[in-house]
Amino acid sequence: MAIHRHLGALFNPDTVAVIGASDNPGKLGFHVMKSLTQGGFTGRIVPMNPGAKKIMGIPSVPSIDGFQDPIDLAIVAVPAPLVPGIFEACEKKSVKGIVLISAGFKEIDDPSGAQQQSILERIVRRATIPVIGPNTFGVVNVHRNLNASFTPEFSRLKKGNIALVSQSGGICHLFAFMAMSQNVGMSEIVGLGNRLNVGFPEMITHLMEDPETEVLALYLEGLEDPRDLMETARAFRGRKPIVAYKTGRTRNRDQASISHTGSAAGDHELYEASFRQGRIFGVDSMEALLDAARAFSVCSLPKGPRIAILSGQAGPGISAHDTCEMGGLEIARFQPQTQRAINELLPPIALRTNPVDLGPAWYNSAAIRGILKTVMEDDHVDGILLLMMFASANREALENISSLLLEWKQRKPIITCLISPPGIWDGQVRELEMAGAMINLDTPERAAKCMTYLWQYKKMVN
Repeated sequence: MAIHRHLGALFNPDTVAVIGASDNPGKLGFHVMKSLTQGGFTGRIVPMNPGAKKIMGIPSVPSIDGFQDPIDLAIVAVPAPLVPGIFEACEKKSVKGIVLISAGFKEIDDPSGAQQQSILERIVRRATIPVIGPNTFGVVNVHRNLNASFTPEFSRLKKGNIALVSQSGGICHLFAFMAMSQNVGMSEIVGLGNRLNVGFPEMITHLMEDPETEVLALYLEGLEDPRDLMETARAFRGRKPIVAYKTGRTRNRDQASISHTGSAAGDHELYEASFRQGRIFGVDSMEALLDAARAFSVCSLPKGPRIAILSGQAGPGISAHDTCEMGGLEIARFQPQTQRAINELLPPIALRTNPVDLGPAWYNSAAIRGILKTVMEDDHVDGILLLMMFASANREALENISSLLLEWKQRKPIITCLISPPGIWDGQVRELEMAGAMINLDTPERAAKCMTYLWQYKKMVN
């Protein structure tokens, strides 16, 4: 049976064993126990350590051999030489999944590391046990409150519909902490590490079937054969958006990648071609990986490239205009009735054609609402950028358009850059984002780039 069929128990376990659990903060097993016990996991936690009767107040057992009940997930945090014996015990016990945090395998210079990994591969191939790792930070299932990692702070993540699969544990931390700071919800985080028998193809298959995940974000350094990834993604025919950031463009890329996860970075052009064939949307930075995933998780796709820019100040509108055109979007020409309505609501001193300068309407929130509504209903507009920097005169503007944004429900994509000092618009913006009425970015350029991502993805999947 394919390994991905066994991943359900790994990410949704009832009983989790921590092999190498510890009360010593200097041990990884301490931090894994802290993550599980403080993360709200409601299943059974079984610490395993031959030298302790209790760990963090939970009765401990010496080893898997001495535990009578079934184990769904074993988290292994012991020195590399001990791991083969533990894997054999997991096979005998019919453990359903393993997270192997331990390092010291294919990623090290010493040939013994690769030899040890080969031993593990033979065991798990025979036992058909899915293994995340080795050399991983762990995994997180946010909706299940399962923090099977050495970082307790992952439990602070908001529940959402974006999953991250990464070859780098550091990138998992970076992405998750960026998501926290921007109030972005996530479903799962997976650090693949050396990919003993679970890699990107297996995780894509698992996440395509996961009801809590709507968008997949991937971080890649190097694969032995990117065609497996492409063929798996293509088999799902764009059922859920996949966004990928592939590093390793520089001359020294291979050695850096091998020393990190034991894989060569390979030809970047080959990956780009594979992405296109697999309908994987490629980006070129961590910021873009998060922004594109956010846009795909909330916004509808535009029917065409015609964008309206409504800006509370002229400057942000101009910068967004440039970004849109560089990304292949068009600045929409309003229908005559739309232009007449805008002309009636704004004085002649304003820029009333697209991009629209809403500045003269600061004291008239009803006018801002009226302009937004008429632009929403214009058949010549495929998407809307709403940009507004706080000034004391426009304090009420967001409150007066919130109901309109909620009613609209992304019938056309709406992306905003609504920026204020802390404590003024923050709560309203958060409520609108949680309701799926918009996503809010912190610069006009980022907002405009997100709109280009939507249009580029629309063209790719059609």
